[in-house]
Amino acid sequence: MNALTSGDFVDAEEPFALFGKWFQDAKAKELNDPEAMAIATAGADGMPDARMVLMKEWSPEGFVFYTNAESDKGRQLAENPKAAALFHWKSLRRQVRLRGPVEQVSEAESDAYYQSRARDSRIGAWASQQSRPLESRFALEKSVATYAAKYAIGDIPRPPYWRGFRIAPIAMEFWQDKPFRLHDRVRFVRDAPGQDWRKDRLYP
Repeated sequence: MNALTSGDFVDAEEPFALFGKWFQDAKAKELNDPEAMAIATAGADGMPDARMVLMKEWSPEGFVFYTNAESDKGRQLAENPKAAALFHWKSLRRQVRLRGPVEQVSEAESDAYYQSRARDSRIGAWASQQSRPLESRFALEKSVATYAAKYAIGDIPRPPYWRGFRIAPIAMEFWQDKPFRLHDRVRFVRDAPGQDWRKDRLYP
């Protein structure tokens, strides 16, 4: 019996297989959006921002989400291409933290995911000037109607500013709730993406 099936996750030798097991558990047990993760970014001024996004893909290369590159997080990533993320699965009393450099996914990957989205969501990507001031709800609805009419027939191309980003973690920490706040924690770190991991068990 290995660390992924025995329940003693701190014996895991590398983080991605462990994340895969925990993510499968979350998809089976978490009531809402097991793929939801908080993303923290900071621009050139060093002031951090955090918000929830949906993780759309993960692999040993990293964790992918999509957004408007002209939004606050997009501009911050252009200035400082690093991020931290947090998954919190309350029903399982578990969390996973990670951080590392961020790169844009390929145009082909962004195109493929964009085309998989609901048609109304694709219209919304054109209609919303994400993070910028909005004079009224009516103005947003008018913009949606304008682009819905423009793309009433045929394909809806991906906006050039809408794209995917991949966090390539250099640190991943797994946390499991335990009685009396004596939680189990294990942290994996490496010097750069693609290099070998080192592991420490942490005090709660």
